[in-house]
Amino acid sequence: MNIQAIKAIYIFEMSRTIRTLVQSIASPVISTVLYFIVFGSAIGSRMENISDVSYGSFIVPGLILLTVSLQSLSNASFSIYFPRFIGTINELLSAPVSYTEIVIGYISAAVTKSMIIGLIILITASFLVDISIQHPIWMICILFLSCVAFSLMGFIVGIWAKNFEQITIIPDLIITPLVFLGGSFYSITLLPEFWQKVTLFNPIVYLISGFRWAFFGNSDVYIGYSIFAIITFTLICLLIIWRIFSTGYRIKN
Repeated sequence: MNIQAIKAIYIFEMSRTIRTLVQSIASPVISTVLYFIVFGSAIGSRMENISDVSYGSFIVPGLILLTVSLQSLSNASFSIYFPRFIGTINELLSAPVSYTEIVIGYISAAVTKSMIIGLIILITASFLVDISIQHPIWMICILFLSCVAFSLMGFIVGIWAKNFEQITIIPDLIITPLVFLGGSFYSITLLPEFWQKVTLFNPIVYLISGFRWAFFGNSDVYIGYSIFAIITFTLICLLIIWRIFSTGYRIKN
């Protein structure tokens, strides 16, 4: 394992984040805080508790995952697409660096950025609403796995995309609606029975449910199913990336 190569890719990507600190960190945090103010304070004060949890606190896990998933996907997709766009990917592919090391370098940077954003949002939310984390270790683990899974998906999108517009298609038209319909602002138990069953086909439900369980000890879906869904999603993304590099899809041809 070429640790020096991984470190070089990681430092390069993190330095780009530092240069665009407002856009990379401050902007998503401020946007999420506005959600807390509107939904948590203004609207939440007029709503009943959900599973003995105030509405303002209830939406915290969903809003964190909403931001983290979009940021993980966007960071990873842009990181691999931009070298392809300007042609520097050829220099990286010709260097003595394996595909595994390339993926680890880019994904590690994307995960680090998303984890920082997620933790900043959590700390900020604690000043706005009452938050108690019953399973802090599981909370960190699920947050980390979610960042890894969406970063891997973003890496795939960055290779698949032919232009900057296609990079935004997946997060804007697929991930965002799935997160909103996955119980980020409500419990799926509030839905009619038919729509509860339909919602279970949304993979994001399992991520939000598992993350919410780590906070409050209750969830819409059994925690074991949530962990299984996250790991399965991650493995599928890894398999697709392996296939991309083995065939050279949009990298070598």
